[in-house]
Amino acid sequence: MKKASQKHWFLFIAVALVATACTSRRSEPGDERATSAVPSQASSTLTIKGSDTMVILAQNWAQAFMKANPGRVVQVSGGGSGTGVAALINGTADLANASRPMKDKERKQLRDRRGGEAKEFRVALDALAVYVSADNPIGSLTIPQLKKIFRGQTTNWKDVGGEDRAIVLYSRENNSGTYAYFKEHVLDNEDFAATAQTLPGTAAVINAVSKDKAGIGYGGIGYSEGVRTVNVATAGGDPVEPNMANATSGKYPLSRFLNVYSVGKPSGVAKEYLDFVLSSDGQKVVEGVGYYPLPTEATAASSD
Repeated sequence: MKKASQKHWFLFIAVALVATACTSRRSEPGDERATSAVPSQASSTLTIKGSDTMVILAQNWAQAFMKANPGRVVQVSGGGSGTGVAALINGTADLANASRPMKDKERKQLRDRRGGEAKEFRVALDALAVYVSADNPIGSLTIPQLKKIFRGQTTNWKDVGGEDRAIVLYSRENNSGTYAYFKEHVLDNEDFAATAQTLPGTAAVINAVSKDKAGIGYGGIGYSEGVRTVNVATAGGDPVEPNMANATSGKYPLSRFLNVYSVGKPSGVAKEYLDFVLSSDGQKVVEGVGYYPLPTEATAASSD
């Protein structure tokens, strides 16, 4: 009888362990049954992924927000706008930073996977700048000239008023919102030259250009250390400096908004964070990092 009782007891334990293993199973990457692995917005931890252009800005926002809100934790990582949007879709991020608008197909994927609409928040203004070495005498370029340079049709600086020196191209990787913006607005969605060296972030592009007198690259205005920006003109227009006044007025031809995306209307710590970002204190962080605060009307639109 005692042996029978022990046998039943061991059987009970075995069943309990199997049940526990089944209920505690974690969804593996690619598991189609796990459509939302994102931490609950009721949590005090916020996970943000995306744009490399925005990563330093977002890290500064996170630090200021956590200082003002003890107990809140904001985790920020880069990887590119496409990476951030993908993380929002697959549920591994609460918010996505993007230096370009979400695509229609991405919005559909978000609805299908997460069951909610993408909500866009414009959080800062950027002048996508064209960078050359501090030793490069070129002061301005037109968008048609830039297109020929980055398409590989103009290959020597002397052809655009510079020294007799072969042009070296530095570009972003194709998952970057900055890459997508430049390709659309400068190259008319045509391909970059095969000789363009692709680098993983704007900081890497700036670093390469700063050490290469023949180099040219592009990126957010907040990354201008060690290089010089080139004034940019539309075809037949006057060269325009990439500064706050020209970006805010729309005079600079490569001005753009920087965005944050959520699944539906944010709540909890996500809402608290975005409210801070759009507040006067949050917009002071923007200017401190080297980007441009939102115009008043854009702030009001993002707060709707």
